[in-house]
Amino acid sequence: MMKPLLAGAACLALLAACNERGASPAVDKAQDMAAAPVGQVSAATLGSNTVDAYVPNAAMGDMYEVMAADIALERSQNAEVKRLATMIKTDHADASSKLKGIIGGMNPPMQPPAALDQRRQGLIDNLRSAGAADFDNVWLDQQIAAHNEALTLHRGFSDNTDATAAPLAAHARSVVPKIEAHLRQAEQLKAGPAA
Repeated sequence: MMKPLLAGAACLALLAACNERGASPAVDKAQDMAAAPVGQVSAATLGSNTVDAYVPNAAMGDMYEVMAADIALERSQNAEVKRLATMIKTDHADASSKLKGIIGGMNPPMQPPAALDQRRQGLIDNLRSAGAADFDNVWLDQQIAAHNEALTLHRGFSDNTDATAAPLAAHARSVVPKIEAHLRQAEQLKAGPAA
């Protein structure tokens, strides 16, 4: 348990050091690579265990996915990447809407975060600054990492037995199949000649 936490802390320090606008592609790649284990540790240790951690992580995950899909739709020249981005945007916007309905009906109601956290904002910044020739690979790498993180989060929370969390646990179970489909398609695109 201590080793993953130390690795997560080290990755957070790297992310903070690399979080500069206009950084080089190598720094952006390092930041994206460091973000993946940080997200996995966060999803596995916090987000999948408590409502107060699950809700903001699920909401920010959806928010990041919609924003990243918009960037891909604008910047990618690959029809398959654009098709996946469209599917991701549609599915995560729908999941976000359903999550907002659930948390708005809780007692007391919860509010989703209004903005991305620093880690996810750094990923969006890196997408925006990626070179045209590298964009699809950067986007696909981020999608694979983000969807693995989302699976950890939602699968972990889906078996929450707290009665007050039952609607959120059901939501977590309902989004897993679409997240799995997004991940499979991103992995196939990354492995194929298109990326």
